[in-house]
Amino acid sequence: MSIFSPKLGIDLGTANTLVFVPGKGIVLNEPSVVAVSEVDKKVLSVGNDAKEMIGRTPDTIIAYRPMRDGVIADYRVTEAMLRYFIDKALGRFNIFKPEVMISVPASITSTERRAVIEATIRAGARNAYVVKEPVLAAIGAGIPIHEAKGHMVIDIGGGTTDVAVISLGGIVSSTSVKVAGNKIDAAIADYVKRTFNLAIGDHMAEIIKINIGSAVPLDQELAMNVKGRDYLSGLPRSTEIKTNEIVKAIAAPLRDMIRAVRDVLQETPPELAADIIDQGIIMTGGSSLLRNLPELVFRRTGVKAQLAEEPLLCVVKGTGIALEHLDMYKKSIISKR
Repeated sequence: MSIFSPKLGIDLGTANTLVFVPGKGIVLNEPSVVAVSEVDKKVLSVGNDAKEMIGRTPDTIIAYRPMRDGVIADYRVTEAMLRYFIDKALGRFNIFKPEVMISVPASITSTERRAVIEATIRAGARNAYVVKEPVLAAIGAGIPIHEAKGHMVIDIGGGTTDVAVISLGGIVSSTSVKVAGNKIDAAIADYVKRTFNLAIGDHMAEIIKINIGSAVPLDQELAMNVKGRDYLSGLPRSTEIKTNEIVKAIAAPLRDMIRAVRDVLQETPPELAADIIDQGIIMTGGSSLLRNLPELVFRRTGVKAQLAEEPLLCVVKGTGIALEHLDMYKKSIISKR
């Protein structure tokens, strides 16, 4: 490892990408979106600028997300996106290639993992290290993962929900389901379509989830006005929607997420299960911010769950900490020269 090599930690997510520079902290947090021109396949913009274009572009420009369910769906575009984020994080006068650590879902296949490493190297990294998301989330949430104690982490992002029990620095049992924030948004859009004959975009569905969504019914419901296009007349229309309708709408994706948690609990050795009951479950990732999700986990599993501090930032903070102590975290790191 060269003394001059800058280091970067990247949380390469389906919905957002965050970059951490040791000593500086989080230098970048932008949507994982790239706008490409149809004609010459040129990358026009990345991140915030590209997200503004989703659903609003002329036919010649396509704004899309090169990551699907936590893995690379479009290799070339992911590489361009990574290059943009690496250059932006380091500043354009940087001449040294960085050492980069990247997060990947727990269930990633070796082929998918190789794709992430290769895309990172081609985007300008000197070395790429990949670490599984739940391990990074745990490190970033301040969990002492090297103890001989079981810790359970649920990391809910945009594309995947990773559930893992970690002890002595490694994953004891884990599962990863492709049900997370995006599936919740889709369920909301679907419900609005079925119930009100109203077409809404992903962005509107996400706003509904954030503003009035909840994992369990509320006594005092929140309400909001939803604007969309009427399926029958084709004209714009708005309607009011309440929290408990959203609770019903998103019950199915939440059920899949809870099932993943129960599966991992059932595979956990009894000694570690006892630790988890004592300490509870730590929830990280942006989608764990859904109102009352820890309460739902508790009701369905009997184990107390709590949100980590700054759940959105746990994984990227974990990459930063792991980069600063590479030797300590060696056994959870897969590297590639």
